[in-house]
Amino acid sequence: MNDEPTRAPVDGLTPLRAMRRRLVAACCAMLFALPGIAAAEPSPHRGGVLPFAVDAEPPNYDCHANFSFVLMHVVAPHYSTLLKFDTANYPQLIGDLAESWNVSPDRRSYTFKLRPNVLFHDGSKLTAADVKASYERIVHPPEGVLSVRQADYSAITSIDTPDPLTVVFHLQWPDAAMLANFASPWNCIYSAAKLAEDPTFPKTHILGTGPFVFVEHVKGDHWTGKRWDKYFLPGKPYLDGYRAEFINQTAAAKAMPTGRIMAQFRSFTPAERDEMLETAGNHLEVRESPWTSYVALVFNAKQPPFDDVRVRRALSLAIDRWHGAEELAGTTFLKYVGGVMRPGSTMATPEAELVTLPGFSRDIAASRAEA
Repeated sequence: MNDEPTRAPVDGLTPLRAMRRRLVAACCAMLFALPGIAAAEPSPHRGGVLPFAVDAEPPNYDCHANFSFVLMHVVAPHYSTLLKFDTANYPQLIGDLAESWNVSPDRRSYTFKLRPNVLFHDGSKLTAADVKASYERIVHPPEGVLSVRQADYSAITSIDTPDPLTVVFHLQWPDAAMLANFASPWNCIYSAAKLAEDPTFPKTHILGTGPFVFVEHVKGDHWTGKRWDKYFLPGKPYLDGYRAEFINQTAAAKAMPTGRIMAQFRSFTPAERDEMLETAGNHLEVRESPWTSYVALVFNAKQPPFDDVRVRRALSLAIDRWHGAEELAGTTFLKYVGGVMRPGSTMATPEAELVTLPGFSRDIAASRAEA
């Protein structure tokens, strides 16, 4: 998932993929402290509490109202969604609350069959009414409720619940992104009963059907969750619980080699990464995956010289994206050059096609001559 919105090209000038000094952009590195050598176990062990670092704190608890990665790290383990992305085979989709689903031939109707015997953490049983109430809150937020991804579901015209374990979404037009949208980790399913009592309930309370029950949030210090023993997936979760510590990146870098913090899901700079690996040796494992960010060059196209499209095109041609990525790779995690979509993603422009676009040629001399 992208933490930040993708911006469209400005008069043909695609935003330059880059990285802010302390944040992951084209490549996200995740560090995990390991009790022994960094080798994969043949099967997971049950038990233990995972302590990890988060360098900020959620402003509230409402999944539907937030963009920040912070909320996902601490709140998402308490909730379930209809679908989810298969982390082992991204971007394939698998069911979470949905046991099965069907899309009509005209792609304007999505039918989900829910798992039976799913319980909220207060013991109440989840039904199709909870899914309907949660999505109606996203699509048509009541007064006082913020739905930051409302536009992503504008095609939905109605939601039916023909029986307690069936939900049907009706669309006014086909939407190619809809199945992926149903897998968004932000679409936490809330209790319809609680929403009926107070539509803002999720902003200040946690009540989900996810693998971990909320224990406490000590502002400025930590967030904890414990295993939900009645979770709908047998034998899971493996962990007894988790503890998120709200500490800055410098403190996290010091805590990782000691084992006080076992994971940091955001990023460290290459220098910080290398220093920790040198200190901790094979007790740390680094995993990297593509990420998306941007640095946008935005012009006032009503004022000269940028009112001339030829000037804007020339500036784009003059930017050496490929060499820039190579140079920045030593101090940041920028490794890739891409268009609007994340390199390697299903809708990304293939590199063979990308290099034919103005400003993306590897022959910078030729591009600048053209400029």
